[in-house]
Amino acid sequence: MSTNTVTLKILDKEYQVACPPEEQTALMQAGQFLDQKMRGIRTSGKVIGLERIAVMAALNISYEMLQAKQNATPTEAETQTVNRISDKVEQTLQRCRQLDIS
Repeated sequence: MSTNTVTLKILDKEYQVACPPEEQTALMQAGQFLDQKMRGIRTSGKVIGLERIAVMAALNISYEMLQAKQNATPTEAETQTVNRISDKVEQTLQRCRQLDIS
């Protein structure tokens, strides 16, 4: 399976993420959604620091996903896609943490 590198811009930082071509659009949409959530949290002024903003955004998205899950049963393909995107976001955040430590 071939992969492309997709550049996501989240809170004015760029992240390079490997992604199969058929998932590129979904990953870009997920990145834009995450950027919007994180910007909303940062704008509120209640949370400071990239890592804390990312965790709050992840909690909010997880809560929304669980609420939606109670109302509808996702297909196996949808679940796999969400899991892959979630793994990629987690890997990117991990690399960000490593860069902050360096």
